[in-house]
Amino acid sequence: MFICTINLNLANSFFSSDAITHSYKHVIKMSQVISQVPPEEIDSLFSHGSTIGAYTIFPANKINNKPTINGMRGISAKIKDRFDLTLEAIHLYYNKQSSPLSDTFERYSDFFDLFVDFKGYVEFFLLQDLVTEDFSSVKFHLPFTSFDNSPLPNDAEEYLEYKNNTIRFIKSRNLRMLESVAD
Repeated sequence: MFICTINLNLANSFFSSDAITHSYKHVIKMSQVISQVPPEEIDSLFSHGSTIGAYTIFPANKINNKPTINGMRGISAKIKDRFDLTLEAIHLYYNKQSSPLSDTFERYSDFFDLFVDFKGYVEFFLLQDLVTEDFSSVKFHLPFTSFDNSPLPNDAEEYLEYKNNTIRFIKSRNLRMLESVAD
């Protein structure tokens, strides 16, 4: 992770990079599932998750000594570091609906205000491949019905589905990033 200062019209704001993918290789709660997945499949996800398309930035300055966005999405039992679920929470934030990250996002409302709306956020961070064409919903890495369900894959089959969808998104975003600088 690196920390930098960026002027996004937020005085003295600090931002840190954040991996937006997770292999769950060292998550104890996932050990039963991980043990059933071929190591090369896990390594493939980790490898793709080490490319630029698998990173974003969030504000790194703590507000009221509470967890940052990055910290909260990692410790939230309803998100477990899944970026598709984080993006759904961001979508709900812009639609003024509740999510497991609502309180955290409210603390960083100045950051989210910079992008005006969900479409603006998605376009700024080149996340179009993780939403529908009309920006009305998120394309989840695993089927999603609510934040009440476990965000973690339940078995090897779900893990591979999560892995394949995550890698597809990373590859698409890497290409989108390359195209954005080539224009």
